[in-house]
Amino acid sequence: MLFELDSDQRLWQDTVRDVTAKECPPTLIRNIVDNGADPEPLWKVYSGLGWTELTDPAATVELAIVLEELGRATDPTPYLATMTQFAPLAPDAAQPGQSGAAVYQGVTAHRDAQGWVLNGVGRQVLDGDRADLLAVVTESGVFEVAANQVTAVRTPVFDPALHVAEVFFDGVRVSGDPRTDLDVERARHLALTGIALSTVGACQRVLDLALDHVRNRQQFGVAIGTFQAVQHRATDMHVAIERARALAYFAALTIAEDDPRRRLASAMAKAAAGECQSLVFRSGLQLFGAMGFTWENDLQFALKRARVGEHLLGGAAEHRALIAEEYRATLV
Repeated sequence: MLFELDSDQRLWQDTVRDVTAKECPPTLIRNIVDNGADPEPLWKVYSGLGWTELTDPAATVELAIVLEELGRATDPTPYLATMTQFAPLAPDAAQPGQSGAAVYQGVTAHRDAQGWVLNGVGRQVLDGDRADLLAVVTESGVFEVAANQVTAVRTPVFDPALHVAEVFFDGVRVSGDPRTDLDVERARHLALTGIALSTVGACQRVLDLALDHVRNRQQFGVAIGTFQAVQHRATDMHVAIERARALAYFAALTIAEDDPRRRLASAMAKAAAGECQSLVFRSGLQLFGAMGFTWENDLQFALKRARVGEHLLGGAAEHRALIAEEYRATLV
């Protein structure tokens, strides 16, 4: 299948890329990581531009373009969690400029004479420590919980610009009944696709930096990019990225059209992105040589964003197993 963006989508991609280049340069990421700078002004830029309003399923491809570019820029804001995890589970609560996170498992709900009570621990919750609201998935339905009702502890992860937290629900009392009319499965498909797109963007950034390096790095009087072994590695990276990108955008299309293939497509996108980052991580470091291991090199931020994407919501092996199970089911 040949997938290409139309002229309006290419214009949208260029616009998003220009904004991220101006508002989210590597110097900002380094300032956040090294000095604890606040990413809130950047979040307000996204909100002011209307990027947080891309919640209509029909706009899923446009959202996908933003997610890929933000992955490429190592976005330090809660955009990914808010738009692909919280908003699908809390469509009425999602407001422009309001950040959210989703807790998919680990929390139970029971009802007493005074209402609903939540207990448990949500682990590896993306942006769980800085979200304004939480969408909590339980067997009884989906609850909306204010951040000040829970205890959230940020846990260290490989990517220092990314927030991942454990969220503790100790007898949290919520008002109102849970939402039982939401398509939680579809929401999870969007979450998987969002992480896949972010990973693809980060991998593209690694390749861009590597290509720039091998064009300018001289050895024996010539650019190392003229060496066949270097060209083969760069080509393998490009092919892996294009494959993962195509699957991620196909998943976005199935979600936009509510195509029943979205379950399989999102799993394929997540698996392909995980496999892609493994190859890109290894080859990107090797093309840079010892420079790639240094803190001063901006390559590290893209590498770390790509690697963490593999571990959020299940790795490539888990999703390959799901794909195999789906395939076997069609043979019965």
